[in-house]
Amino acid sequence: MAESAARIGKHPIHPMLVVFPIGLWAAPPAFDIVEMVTGNPLWPTLAFWNIVGGIVGALLAAIPGFLDYPGVKGREGRIATWHMVLNLVAVALFALNAFIRTRVTTDSPWPLLLSIVGVVGVFVSGWLGGELVYVERFGVVEPKAR
Repeated sequence: MAESAARIGKHPIHPMLVVFPIGLWAAPPAFDIVEMVTGNPLWPTLAFWNIVGGIVGALLAAIPGFLDYPGVKGREGRIATWHMVLNLVAVALFALNAFIRTRVTTDSPWPLLLSIVGVVGVFVSGWLGGELVYVERFGVVEPKAR
């Protein structure tokens, strides 16, 4: 595979950015559970803003991902397509989650359920991204022999 189309020097940008939505979206289920146990209304607020930040981060990470996507074929192309589809579904789930959080009471199970499903999807997508890089060597420039 050639170098990434979206890079700084030899470093692809997409992997630098994906850590933000992954980290931001992993926290809301824990925040929701803490709120259920403590009743403290701070936790759903933190969950909401983590979700919003994750959406922004995911959309920013998608830009270099889309730049790297064209021309990918074979097994790499199938993996990249599933990776992209799962991420787009996750963005939609978290956008729905954020919307629901502005409309429902804190005793609704939907925000927590949507967060859990979204996080599972993002983790599967992240595994597929790892498969692209570490198994298929997508975007990896092998060092020159010395």
